[in-house]
Order: sequence, then C-alpha cells, then structure tokens
Amino acid sequence: MPSLPLLLRPCTLADLGAVRDIYAHAVTQGTATFELEVPDVAELARRHGDVLAKGLPWLVAEQGAQVLGYAYATAFRPRPAYRFSVEDSIYLHPAAQGRGVGRMLLAELVARCQAADARQMLAVIGDSANQASIGLHRALGFEPSGTLQSVGWKFGRWLDVVLMQRPLRAGAGTPP
Repeated sequence: MPSLPLLLRPCTLADLGAVRDIYAHAVTQGTATFELEVPDVAELARRHGDVLAKGLPWLVAEQGAQVLGYAYATAFRPRPAYRFSVEDSIYLHPAAQGRGVGRMLLAELVARCQAADARQMLAVIGDSANQASIGLHRALGFEPSGTLQSVGWKFGRWLDVVLMQRPLRAGAGTPP
C-alpha cells in the first residue's frame, strides 16, 4: 500500500491543537526550546497571529489528517533595523523525525521568506548537542555563526545555543 503524500500548507487556527501537542513534547522532553512551561492554545494563537501580521509564514506538514510538524519564521529582533532578518523555528512529531519532514519544511520556509523579501535567516538552535538540527540547517546552506555557551538552564544542566545563518535572495549584496 503506498504511503499518503506529505502536504506542506499554511497553518490554520484549527491546527494549533496538534501544534501544541508537538511543542509540548519539545518543551517537556527536549532541549531544542528553552521554554519551560507548555503554552496553551490561546497563547499559540496569539503567536500565530503575530507571525502572520508581520507577513511571515507559519507552515504545517500534514500526512493524511495528521500534522507531523510545523515551521515558522519570526522577526529576529524587534527593533526596526532588524526588519529584513528572520529566525526560523521547526518542530516535529517524534514519529516524523528522520523522515525528511524537517528538510521539506525548512526548504519551503526559506522559499517563502525569500518571497517576503527577508535577506537573512538565522537559526538559534537550543543545545549544541542537537546535531539533527545543526545538520539540517547545514544541509540547507546555513553556516555556523557562533556558540553562546551555557546560556540556558534546563533539566538541571547548562545548555549552549548554536547560531547559524543563511543569506536569502541577494543577502547583504544589495539594499532592500
């Protein structure tokens, strides 16, 4: 029996329950996020609305009726001079990890951010031991920019943050 196709599409409010479940696992079991409490669906709806209000993408990967993962871009920093730089976030259902879902989500996110005239995409990767995320970003053209050592405290230990960056469109080659 052939497997169902994977669909990448914009996230809707109806997806936020599945998004919350995926993120809850990352918050409570992982170090990719330094968030310590799982946000409720209302908070995720606020975040979702903020992303969309800035004209940035929030995507889900769906197979059949199941959301397998999601990715979004948000402003890297709030000050106006940063307005052409975005930060990506990608989270996958544990069963979807290692199946290429993250690669498809990140590639589509990059394409949509380029179309939105972003010039730099940054990955702020929780935990320098997160080789899957580091490898995914490297495979899609991100270069290491540095490591912030021991800046997060979670699960009784200090965690690093790995910074990676990829130019989008003309990058810094031309003015916006």
